Formats: sequence, structure tokens, C-alpha cells
Amino acid sequence: MSFPDAPSAPLPFPTLVLSDRVREALAVSLRGCHELLPETDWVKKLVRAEATGQPLRIKLGLDPTAPDIHIGHTVVLNKMRELQDLGHTVIFLIGDFTSMIGDPSGRNATRPPLTRDQIEANAQTYYRQASLVLDPGKTEIRYNSEWSDPLGARGMIQLAAKYTLARMLERDDFTKRFKAGSPISVHELLYPLMQGYDSVALKSDLELGGTDQKFNLLVGRALQSEYGQEPQCILTMPLLEGLDGVEKMSKSKGNYIGITEDANTMFAKVLSISDVQMWKWYTLLSFRPEAEIAALKREVQGGRNPKDAKVALAREITARFHGAAAAAAAEDDFQRRAAGGVPDEIPEVALAGAPLAIGSLLKQAGLVPSTSEALRLVEQGGVRIDGTAVSDKGLKVAAGCFVVQVGKRKFARITLS
Repeated sequence: MSFPDAPSAPLPFPTLVLSDRVREALAVSLRGCHELLPETDWVKKLVRAEATGQPLRIKLGLDPTAPDIHIGHTVVLNKMRELQDLGHTVIFLIGDFTSMIGDPSGRNATRPPLTRDQIEANAQTYYRQASLVLDPGKTEIRYNSEWSDPLGARGMIQLAAKYTLARMLERDDFTKRFKAGSPISVHELLYPLMQGYDSVALKSDLELGGTDQKFNLLVGRALQSEYGQEPQCILTMPLLEGLDGVEKMSKSKGNYIGITEDANTMFAKVLSISDVQMWKWYTLLSFRPEAEIAALKREVQGGRNPKDAKVALAREITARFHGAAAAAAAEDDFQRRAAGGVPDEIPEVALAGAPLAIGSLLKQAGLVPSTSEALRLVEQGGVRIDGTAVSDKGLKVAAGCFVVQVGKRKFARITLS
């Protein structure tokens, strides 16, 4: 399968004079980003787009490996929306073909490929959820099976001939696994090639991804050159740490906020992050102007309660997915619960296994030394969840974010997945 060559005329910009519009687009591109490569090429593309009136094609691919999107995914979606608002074409690519291979990025073991049924079930919700951030009327949605399925065995061999094994093994996770003697399946080597081929098929000008995707994005540049196209630029965004403030946000780690979670849970989960972590979340998740965020940070450094800034962030994020009225109601609900005597600073605990028996929950959260002690306290009325006394020793606690009180002085804000 081949694609027509992109125009190969040299860019007529020996000396660039940037208009205000191009400067704005460059500033939007750079805000919060980890790397923009090559930046000079991106500036040239922006200048050309303004001169010709032709919007640039900006691509983001997500494999539907889980049924829901969490706010860690929205870091790159936010960037897409900002560039979309400047008039460029954004392509939301669902990797229904690449999901069957399994992205080995950052892994020290082979990732089991998903079945077609799993992929189709997950893909059904992806675009609907992404549309809570992107403008659906201006978004091009594609599935990479459109061009990957027709390749067939002959096309896959021809594609594989355009990239060397030596270059593939330069990839950090492959290198580590090779040196450690850990298995690397041949099908894993196909993943970067197929992701790169997506850029050829879509004639991408810019591809976005997390920092763990840099190698795959660079493969796209290389393959576009092989097919006679102008190489895309790449923009990588930092990975968002989850509620624990340490690990990358992940459903499997239980440290995430799903964008379809109810407003009260979402609001409370944002408030559970640390004061230090809050500023990175502002940079990556907020649409507030950078000057406004910087002024707020100075106020906090000058003595203002950091909780005020965190509440404003929780309100903004919750309103984005549920509307201003729901965000205001969630804030009122949280304030009512906080008025019940919960200290401002309490331990944050992330647990998995919902629904979880109340005795196990209290023991795993470190609030009691044993399950029997937990049940004794429940029986005596000494346990509260979000201010409500627990009286049922057989209670199974559902997933969510809530404050647990044991006795008069022990508190924990628990996120249960």
C-alpha cells in the first residue's frame, strides 16, 4: 500500500518574521510540554499554514486498552483542544489495530495483546469521552485498522524493510530487556512501525504523546521520510502522576480520576493531591492563563491557604466534565463534610479491591491493627465514613474517594478502586 508524495518544495523561509498569530501558536504549543522536536521545523509549518490558509494536521493516537479515559489522558487532549481552537485540524486516532499488538513502551515484559472483542468494547466509549475535551464537530476520528488491515503480509514485509533492527534496539526499554536477557517477542518490534505508519497514512504535521512515546513518534518521522513525505514534528507532554503523587496515573494502580466519575468523587479526589503536586496539575490540566497561575502561586507562597488554590483547581476540572452547577454542588458537599471536624492535613491512602469489607478497609488503611479491632469499633459506633456513622459490620465499601474517621483522632482520605 502506498501513499502519494507530499509536496517537496523547499520551505521559503530563510529568515522568519513571526506574526502575533504564529507566536501565539508557538506559545500554546510550548506550554507545559516536555519536548517540541524540531522546534524550528514546527515554526516553519506554522508560518506556512498562516501564509497558505491551510490548517496543519495534528494527530494523537490512543489504544483502547481499557474501557475508560482518566484525566492523565487529558493532558495531551487539552493540548489538542488548544491547537484545535487556533484553527488546526486535529485527528483523534483510535488504535484498534495496534491494540492487538500491545504497546511495549516502558514495559519490562511482553504485554498480552487484547482480543478483538475487548478492543471493540473499549473503543465504543473512547471518542465519546474524548469529546468532553475536544470539539467533536471539528475533530477527525479515525481507526488505524483502515490502512493497517489492508497491508497484508506482503505490505508488512515491505514496511519492515524500511527500518533496521539496530535502530529498533536503540529504544530504551528494548535495550534494557535485551541486556537483562528478558524475552522480546518479534510482534513487539512491529508496534513502533505500525504507529509510525499511522503518520504516513494521515500525512501528519505534528504528533502528540507522553514522554514514554518519544521513540514511537520519531519512528513516524523516519517512515514519513521513507515515503517521500515531509516529516512530522513531535510534541511530548509529561506523564501525570496519580493521586499518590508518585506513580504515573493508571487504573491498574488505583491512583486515577476517571473523567466519567461523578462530580462529588472527582472534586474530592482533586482535593486529595498534595500541595506540591497541585502546581504541576495546574500547568497540565488547567486552561487558566499562565500569568494567572503564577500570580496564584505567589499568593500561596506569601501566606494564602493552598487549599484555596486546590479548591479552584477542583472546581475547574469538575466543571469541565460535569458543568458549573455540578461543580458548585460538589464543592458545597465537600465543605459540608469538612465542617464535621476533619483536619486540613490527613493521610492519603490508595487501596484497590472494591467492594472491600469494612474491616479489611480499615486494616489496610492502617487505621486499626487488626480486622477484629475494626469490627469491634464498628460495633461501638466508633467508625465514620464522610461523617456518617457505620453500624454494619458486614458493610462492603464501594469504589470512590472518602474520608474515614476512627475514634476521635484517626483520619484518612481513602481512594478505593
